[in-house]
This record gives sequence, C-alpha cells and structure tokens, in this order.
Amino acid sequence: MTTREILEQAKNAKLAINAADTETKNLALSAMADHLYSDRKLILAANAEDMEKARGTISEVMLDRLLLTEERIAGMAEGIRALLSLHDPVGQVLASITRPNGMVIEKTAIPLGVIAIIYESRPNVTSDAAALCIKSGNACVLRSGKEAWKSARAIVDALQKGLQEAGLPAETISLVEDTARASAVELMKAVGYIDLLIPRGGAGLIQSCVDQAKVPCIQTGTGICHLYVDKDADETKALQIIENAKTSRPSVCNAEEVCLVHKDIARTFLPQLKKRLVDDRIASGNTPVELRLCPKAAALTEGTPAGEKDFDTEFLDYILAVKVVEDVQDAAGHIALHSSGHSDGILTENPSTAAYFEKVVDSAAVYVNVSTRFTDGGEFGLGCEMGISTQKLHARGPMGLAELCTYKYIIRGDGQIR
Repeated sequence: MTTREILEQAKNAKLAINAADTETKNLALSAMADHLYSDRKLILAANAEDMEKARGTISEVMLDRLLLTEERIAGMAEGIRALLSLHDPVGQVLASITRPNGMVIEKTAIPLGVIAIIYESRPNVTSDAAALCIKSGNACVLRSGKEAWKSARAIVDALQKGLQEAGLPAETISLVEDTARASAVELMKAVGYIDLLIPRGGAGLIQSCVDQAKVPCIQTGTGICHLYVDKDADETKALQIIENAKTSRPSVCNAEEVCLVHKDIARTFLPQLKKRLVDDRIASGNTPVELRLCPKAAALTEGTPAGEKDFDTEFLDYILAVKVVEDVQDAAGHIALHSSGHSDGILTENPSTAAYFEKVVDSAAVYVNVSTRFTDGGEFGLGCEMGISTQKLHARGPMGLAELCTYKYIIRGDGQIR
C-alpha cells in the first residue's frame, strides 16, 4: 500500500477515534495490551530478523535499543495498561466564561486529529506512540526506521487486533510500508492529512523535519544533557548520580553526555570520577566510560583529549565529555551555548546556587541532585510518552496525553445576537 493510501485511510479512521468515549478507548487499550503480549512469539521472531540484519551495521548500544525480549514486551504491554487509569483529557473544560448577556464560552480540549510519528530503531516507540494516540482520541501514522520495520509490523498487527475487538477501525493505527527517505518526506508535506508530525531520532532526522515539514512539527530534540558538579556538592552523591546518568542506559536521550566540574574541587574530584567510571567498572566487568577531557581536566586525570565537537555531541555511548569551569555562572553559560535544551542538572548542597541554576538554565527539565535519566513520561507520572519536546510552543518536556490535544471554543446561548 502506498503512503498516500495509508494517509487516506488514517484520515477516514480519525472520525471514529475522535468521537470515541473514554470507555471505548480504554477497552481498545486493554485489548491492545493483551494482544501485544499474546503475540509476543510472533513479535520476537520478527525482532530476531531485524537484529540479525542490523548486526555489524549499528553499534552495540543501538542494537540494545532495537532488541526486544519477552520482559520488554511485557513492559510495553504494562505501559499501555498504565494509561487506563489516567485522566482522559478530551472534553475537559480548560476555562469557562459567562458573559454579561448570559452567553457561556467554554475552552474545551479536543484531539489533534491524525498524528504522524517518524522514528528510528526503537520498536517500543511503536506501542507507546500508538497507545497515547488512542487514549487522546487521535489516529496515528507510524513510520519506523528500516532496522526495526519487521518488529514494528508485528507490533502494529497485534495492536490492530485490539482496536477491532473494541469496534474501532484497524486503520486508526497505521504503519508506513516504505522505509525509504521519500516516505518520510511525504509525511512532512502531507498537508490536509497530518495534523501534527513528531520526529523521534537523531539530530539529522529532527533537523530534516524542521527544514522540510509543511505540516506542524514538534521537535523531540537530541539529548546533549549536562551535569554540573558544584564546589558545594556532596561528592559521594555526585559520583553515584553521574554513573547512573551516564551508564544505566547510554543509548537514550536522557543520558548524560557532558560533566562540568567546578575548578575548586576538580583536583580531587576528577581522579575519583575516573576511578568510578573507568577503573571500578573494568574491575567489576562492566563497560568503562571513555572520558574526553578539556585541557584543564586532562592536567588532573587520565583520559582522551576532547575534540572540537565533543561538547556538542550526543554520543549515545560510553563516552563522557568533561570540562572544568570557573563557577555556576560559567557552567550555565556553557550549557546555554552547548545544551540541546533537553535535561540539565546541578549537583550541590548550596540552596542559593541551586536556585540560580534553576532560574537561568533554559532546558525542558532542570535537575537538582537528581539523575537526568528521570526525564521520562512514566517517571513523570504521564504513562508512556510520545517524546521529549525541546521546543517551547505547544509542548515542552515529556509529551503525555494533554500535549496530544488542542482546544476549541464552545459557545452556548439562548438566542443572543450582536
């Protein structure tokens, strides 16, 4: 089926899901979760084909993003079920005004319509995105990367069974069959079919959408995430947070990529950092982190000299750029120049320093003494997420159900004229 034919079907299917009540949508979600798990063997077989084809062409950490296991599929199903208990934003009255003439104006949340999601080698995005669209009353068109397409196809097949069981059109969730670049461009320019385009992937994909999209587009930006270790940091706590932020899952967008260290503690802290992320991890059989050091940091500990682009790179790997800074103002200035606006944090026990950082750092999520790995819809209590928006209009940070709605004004009266 061509991409245009898929768009036509999605446009027709949106009428039913836009009008569906909460009970119908929850029935669909419950059935989608059940079929996702019951079809796990088919999904795992498809994923094994994707994995076999991808080996040798993408890195090990990216292979981990592509990999599905029975446990991960169970987690995906639970992510769908988590939406059942969340408030349905559709129909919520956001504001109400009664005019002097008795006319009542209500600002009311409604679905966007058809949402297209372009993503790369993360098959779990397939179920997360689809489930969020269904709960928020939207049809969705999914365009997976070629590395994960067979996995995505098997997942969508399972989800469509759940839709039909609840009496909704299977085409409410669609998967683009063409994985060539042309299909992505077609979605970017599908005026009249797509109400919102959300790219989830690397900097190249996101920039391509920003440059070429003729439909509304939300940037789910790359994660060049920083942690600044202040002179008043609890160094034991800081080391624990940094290791978690960098190594718990380095291939995701909320992983730390840059560590900034106050000059007053750099001489003692940096050797500890190297021991924690390199020596101790080697001794315990874990993958060590390559430290890419600015000249000042390189004079204080061992590592690789940082290159010109290392402070502007989302490594998605066991690599951490390290820089010594003068103070919190210098750290905030560096973040302003190099951060992608995703998640940035400070490690300090000084409340006034923390308050300054919170105020001046202009990122979607600003952390104080917490790992950046918490920038996630589930961790924020939103259920599964559509992505992390790094722009400021319409949506910012983890995008849950409310961010997949727009609004209209409903005006009720009794014969008023002007």
